[in-house]
Amino acid sequence: MTEITCKLLVIGAGPGGYVCAIRAGQLGIDTVIVESTKLGGSCLNVGCIPSKAMIHVAEEFEKAVEAAAGKTPLGLTAAEPKLDLKQAVAWKDGIVQRLNNGVAGLLRKAKVKIVHGKARFRDGKTVVVETETGPKTIQAEAIVIATGSAPVELPFLPFGGNTISSTGALALTEVPKRLVVVGGGYIGLELGTAFAKLGAKVTVVEAQDKILPLYDAELTGPISKRLTALGVEVLLGAKALGPTPKGDGLRIETADGKERSLPADKILVTVGRKPVTDGLGLENLVLDMDGRFIRIGERCETAMRGIYAIGDVTGEPMLAHRAMAQGEMVAEIVAGLPRAWDKRGIAAICFTDPEIVSVGLSPDEAKRAGHELKIGQFPFAANGRAMTRHGEAGFVRVVAQAGSELVLGIQAVGQGVSELSAAFGLAIEMGATLQDIAGTIHAHPTLGEAFPEAAMKALGHALHI
Repeated sequence: MTEITCKLLVIGAGPGGYVCAIRAGQLGIDTVIVESTKLGGSCLNVGCIPSKAMIHVAEEFEKAVEAAAGKTPLGLTAAEPKLDLKQAVAWKDGIVQRLNNGVAGLLRKAKVKIVHGKARFRDGKTVVVETETGPKTIQAEAIVIATGSAPVELPFLPFGGNTISSTGALALTEVPKRLVVVGGGYIGLELGTAFAKLGAKVTVVEAQDKILPLYDAELTGPISKRLTALGVEVLLGAKALGPTPKGDGLRIETADGKERSLPADKILVTVGRKPVTDGLGLENLVLDMDGRFIRIGERCETAMRGIYAIGDVTGEPMLAHRAMAQGEMVAEIVAGLPRAWDKRGIAAICFTDPEIVSVGLSPDEAKRAGHELKIGQFPFAANGRAMTRHGEAGFVRVVAQAGSELVLGIQAVGQGVSELSAAFGLAIEMGATLQDIAGTIHAHPTLGEAFPEAAMKALGHALHI
């Protein structure tokens, strides 16, 4: 059995893991990273990146269809478009491969040793990795668990055949004529919207009484309206029961308690994600847990000295950029630098149509925390750039303390608002006030102009509404 010793061992080469390893390598730490599948984890291979690629394909196809039907006010006409989904998937896979190669190159540049295989803890300092060439034993002074998450499988709708996860949806080579999406969260709506634009008849089954339950009705309203325009049927308060006897659809219980069968060529199950810890040997450690997730402190430390956990395996928010920030921090802690987790706000984004971005506290959350508020909201219908992009639905909203005018939260819904997340996050992290935002000159014409306008609205002197 091959034996390896190192100062830092990172288990999992997703966004959190590979960033942690790269930063550790930059700091001169002898680092080994273990990955059982492809570098980049779920985000790069079957999540964030490929889903956004297919969303873009869907957007471009929808524009071509509208031009062919004469439904665009832009004066554009075109022949009826045709979609080669196999070619689109190949393009998506090409992007993923380029990024895979990029991650490998960055790890090599940082002098990180890459071991491909399945890791299992023997004890708090030792991990055995099953590789193609046999087992390798790795002993490390510090270990980072960054194994990520995987789609939740419903016991009465196991993955296989016509029932697919988000991973399966991104690998389809034909657009299903009828797609039923179980789960009205961001993954289900992102992919459901994309397939609706590609020509599928989409039905969304959501057990709660609203889509995107983590966001308020004001933010989700434009998405609901757009889904209706796309012909997507949304069934709220409905529960999936299982496949139909012939396997050609889904049985559900509707909000009024009646049973109904929904015909479906594919059933996409998007009801959440679970931590990937099976087979990791956590039973050989003494860790504190929060349900299925590993409990961590402000430095991402677990209950065992020298063992850290980052990213989805530690629970919500399950965001790649959170994992990256944690990974960078842990590498610096291992290097002896004074670091701790002190994030005021982490941007959450739904790449629906229109998009949603939220940083910090919503109005309801701020009120529950006992704050007296000043809230300013500016509609994209009054924004010149939104008009020229033919995307006037939505708004920017700023939530601030009434007395100090400290900004507590910023939300937006609209076309392309995900690109405003950096400005929103920076404002929260730097402790900006309404005056800070209102007094910052924003370029014209841009969507970003809605940000200071919302702050000015909260101050009582919006200029353009």
